[in-house]
Amino acid sequence: MEDSRLPDHLYYTTMVHFYRGELGRIMSWRERLDTTTNWAVASATALMSVGLSRGDVPHIVFLMANFVIFLLLSIEGRRYRYYDAFRARVRMLEAHFLVPVLMRDSRLLEGDWRRTLSEDLLLPSFKINRREAIGRRLTRNYIWIFLIILVAWIAKIHLRNTDSTGLAAFLYTAQQGQPLPAILFWVLVGAFYGLLAYLMIVARLSRRASGEFKRQSVKPTEWSM
Repeated sequence: MEDSRLPDHLYYTTMVHFYRGELGRIMSWRERLDTTTNWAVASATALMSVGLSRGDVPHIVFLMANFVIFLLLSIEGRRYRYYDAFRARVRMLEAHFLVPVLMRDSRLLEGDWRRTLSEDLLLPSFKINRREAIGRRLTRNYIWIFLIILVAWIAKIHLRNTDSTGLAAFLYTAQQGQPLPAILFWVLVGAFYGLLAYLMIVARLSRRASGEFKRQSVKPTEWSM
């Protein structure tokens, strides 16, 4: 019976080109992530400038800034799911194809990775859900943007609240000039920051079971040049 398998040289050539193609895909999606983050930084800067420019500008500008940045975070979360899906393919090739080639040891091959990768090519699927993707981008990048907006908001409240001190005076100054009722305003503020905390917890719990970059290599001393 004739062997239908590709010759070794054709197989390795195909796999190398496949790896380069998938690597190009994740780099393309990585650039899209950076673009969305740049939009978020520019939008936050513009809205904070408006909020801090004059004392009579209502504090709801900072809440609107948070909502705009969260919208961009949601868009980046969607893009991150595509990036993560292609990154998973690249990591599978690196772990199960390139490592055995580098080590010249076929015993390093683990599981039926060829079938898994083939099924993903036939029926592509996301590897993480939208909630986890948004949580990861929030934890790594966007939390700092939200913190800067919060600091700017608190600074403006303190600048306006020069006559009295205390939490009651702080809250009273924060809701001055708002087009929304005080209760609704504070419910929105509390719900928003509660949502951020929830997404960060989800991201931290899910990262334990996912293949994100580690903060440091297993043996960093071996990489000294």
